[in-house]
Amino acid sequence: MNRKLWNSTGSLALLAGLFIGLVILSGGLLKGCRVDLTENGQYTLSDGTINLLGQLEEPVTLYYFFSEDASRELPQIRDYARWVGEMLDDMEDRAGGKLTVRRVNPEPFSPEEDEAAAFGLQALPVGTGGDSLYLGIAGTNTLDDVQAMPFLQPGKQAFFEYDVIKMITTLSKPEPLTVGLLSGLDMGPGFDMETRQARPAWVIHEQLEQLFEVETIDSGADALPEGIDLLMVVHPKDLSDDMRYAIDQFVLGGGRLVAFVDPFAEADLSGDPNDPMARMNAGGSSTLGELFDAWGVSFETTRVVGDPLYALQVSTGMGQAARHLAILSVPADGLDGGDIVSADLEAVNLASTGWFEAAEGATTTLVPLVRSSDTAAPLDASRLRFLADPSELASGFVSTGDRYTLAARVTGPAASAFEAAPGGSAGQTHRGQAVDEGINVILFADTDMLSDRLWVSRQNFFGQSVTSAFADNGTLAVNAVDNLLGSSDLISIRARSTSARPFDRVERLRLQAENQYRETEERLNAELAETERKLTEMQSQRSGDDLGVLNQAQSDEIQRFMDQRIQIRRDLRAVQHNLDRDIDALGTRLKVINIVVVPVVVIGIALWIGHLRRRRRQEGSA
Repeated sequence: MNRKLWNSTGSLALLAGLFIGLVILSGGLLKGCRVDLTENGQYTLSDGTINLLGQLEEPVTLYYFFSEDASRELPQIRDYARWVGEMLDDMEDRAGGKLTVRRVNPEPFSPEEDEAAAFGLQALPVGTGGDSLYLGIAGTNTLDDVQAMPFLQPGKQAFFEYDVIKMITTLSKPEPLTVGLLSGLDMGPGFDMETRQARPAWVIHEQLEQLFEVETIDSGADALPEGIDLLMVVHPKDLSDDMRYAIDQFVLGGGRLVAFVDPFAEADLSGDPNDPMARMNAGGSSTLGELFDAWGVSFETTRVVGDPLYALQVSTGMGQAARHLAILSVPADGLDGGDIVSADLEAVNLASTGWFEAAEGATTTLVPLVRSSDTAAPLDASRLRFLADPSELASGFVSTGDRYTLAARVTGPAASAFEAAPGGSAGQTHRGQAVDEGINVILFADTDMLSDRLWVSRQNFFGQSVTSAFADNGTLAVNAVDNLLGSSDLISIRARSTSARPFDRVERLRLQAENQYRETEERLNAELAETERKLTEMQSQRSGDDLGVLNQAQSDEIQRFMDQRIQIRRDLRAVQHNLDRDIDALGTRLKVINIVVVPVVVIGIALWIGHLRRRRRQEGSA
């Protein structure tokens, strides 16, 4: 008996030791191996991120600050923080030793909290005890450069991977990038002939100079300077053949381009400033002509987009205002929320904008970034030149039902617009096709959107010029430049889906209930307005002696409305009650399925498999 006991105990100890050994061995051999079973690959890095992590030039250190104690009552924040930590760990494993991730818990009044504050991270007050929640990332390199993401908002989870890998690659290669600015508009500082005073540079010009090395290119030049990382072209109305050829070859050679063209550039005030007629005729068109044709892009220079839904109200003088169909404020519904460039923006203002279309037979792909509503239609640009009353644009306006592309990303294989170099560019090696994956350009059908009047206001505050943005034009333009300045791998990183998975059936039920509620509420308001109209009509028909006393008809009408309002409120409560009842019924059905039906099915399958095994054994013994 003792021998059997010792044998059993020894076997169990051997199995336990073997199990522990296998766990340790698998932990070493399978380190970094993982299976992501989420529908949208929530825990899987994109190919572009993996490539960039493998190409880091200089070591980078990321400090991941997360307040463990302050977040104990915030399960959603903790889940998001855990996801962030796992993504950072995966990045560290993929970086080949060039990336170090340090986790920091900044407890109150600790050196770690002082370190978070020194990095510029944002503390979010939580609870009633005055605790502060930190959830941010700071990065450093060997040159002591610092970049920070002050607070990681769960609502912006879709862009986390792009933002972090951009921070890492920027710290790993800190040399400033150069933007070549070729503009037919006077965007820099100058002298205003009307006010006889110095004119500041456009705010977008100032922002570009703060963020990048900007090299101004004369619009009359015949070649692009060497060493520019991106070309920004604004209102290219009088470019020489040599310059257009230089742009063509730059783009085909893998150069990045952000171009702003316009069928009617209101900011174009070229001409004699002392000639009133010249100023009235200002506002020319611009295009890249044959370059657009070669890139598979169609663009008209004689028509603009009118949009009643997105039209802004403008002053017409004498205290009057009217909607200007050609001055648009495109909300988030008209912006591509899945593209890094246009995502998370609220409004973009444009004036007399054109539109882009994919040309027939195009080999490139045109992806809209900014679009009109489906109430839009084209307008002749000539109608804007001497327009005195914006309401005149509504005359004869008929919506086409189409949504027009006002800004777009164009990618893919493309050929040169030229068969050979023009005479002035002789001796250059002609490139007939785009290299690698093809061209990568971002096009805007409006140049006025860059001017201050459409998105930013200036104020003088104790001798200092203070700007305040009321639209996201500047952010959109800088995003386009910033995104294209990254490598192909960085540009390829799109917004990923969030981990939040809504209950689609519940949302549909809620939407139906809201529609019913809205209809009932509108009916109540209509009844109220009709009752007030009848009361006013009755009052106007009475004599002046008894105006202050309600007659029987008025009292009956008021009582009828009061009774009807009570009934409508009952209907509103019934709608809400039915919504709750439907959602509760759906939840009950799901609970029954999970608690009862699924176990019964599993048990039934197990019994059936057991029955089959017994049957096989019986047949074998027979």
